[in-house]
Amino acid sequence: MEIEKKRKFIINILYFAIILAIVWVILEWGLSLIMPFIIAFLISWALQRPIRFLSEKLRVHKKILAIFLVLLFYCTIGLLIALLIIKSFSAVGELIASLPALYEAHINPLIGKIYDSLESSFIRLDPELMNALDTLIQDSAASIGEIISGLSMTVAGAVSGAASSLPGFLIRLLLMVISTFFISMDYDRLMGFILRQFNDRTQELFFQIKKYIIGTLFVCIRSYALIMSITFVELSIGLHILRVENAFLIALLIAVFDILPVLGTGGIMIPWAIITFLLGNYSLAIGLAVLYVVITIIRNILEPKIVGGNIGLHPVVTLISLFVGAQLFGVVGLFGFPIFLSLLVNLNKNGTIHLFKMDESKESTESPKANRRIMKRRRK
Repeated sequence: MEIEKKRKFIINILYFAIILAIVWVILEWGLSLIMPFIIAFLISWALQRPIRFLSEKLRVHKKILAIFLVLLFYCTIGLLIALLIIKSFSAVGELIASLPALYEAHINPLIGKIYDSLESSFIRLDPELMNALDTLIQDSAASIGEIISGLSMTVAGAVSGAASSLPGFLIRLLLMVISTFFISMDYDRLMGFILRQFNDRTQELFFQIKKYIIGTLFVCIRSYALIMSITFVELSIGLHILRVENAFLIALLIAVFDILPVLGTGGIMIPWAIITFLLGNYSLAIGLAVLYVVITIIRNILEPKIVGGNIGLHPVVTLISLFVGAQLFGVVGLFGFPIFLSLLVNLNKNGTIHLFKMDESKESTESPKANRRIMKRRRK
């Protein structure tokens, strides 16, 4: 009996390991190829409810409404992107126009102070040490020149790579738009065809997974909206205490940026603190650094509890899944990996799969005594 249990356990582990390997290969290599069609399908799925509602109310054929709503959707998205690009170019233009004044007001005096300080220090130095420092400065200048030259070549290569990938991006965009029209028009037929390829049990499992993922996705969005709101409140209070102008707007932008993995709040606040320190505003620089540390600590404490509590995972498991997902798949993994683990736990609880054992009795396994009793029973 024990051998049979072990064999069953090994088979289950191998089964799910193969599934995970297939999913990883698809996400790593095949996702970019089918991504336009996945996005088109998701947009079509999101538009189905308004299409059905308007079709019943207006007595208009679904295909006509599908064409109209898809067209309206892409026109709206295109208009928003165009406005965002125009606003961004305008802001960058204003920044470039203000750079000379910024240089004259802050950077030039700072360079002058550093130069005067170095000059007064060099006068008191030994001539041999002066020669060594002069050689070091010349070598440093040459190294900086090489770094700048390499950086310019890197930027030029990045621009060239972006330009060469533009035709492929436009083709994928066109495929996505066209696919959205066709999928939206024949959504029910396509879904019916796909479902007919599976038996009743698989269809039931499919709908169960779909319902759970959609519900969990909304819960995840709500959780991260709460985290973003907490970060926004912390930033608003902190920046107001530091007497930063436009504190609410800056706090909102940083809070939105905080959702991104790796970069987060530090992607804005650390460079801001360094630049402020170099410009001589030491109190603001220290305040920004302290504010960043406080926000980071609070987020790292709250995120596993909020996200894990809402999707039914332990905070430690949530923290591991967030880290592993972000490392393997970036933003998609950050959101998708906890949802995937939550789905496995839910299917295991329902008895659909038997991947791991849950509580064996009504005793609470949270106490050490209960855990010891369970271990004794297993030994017997």
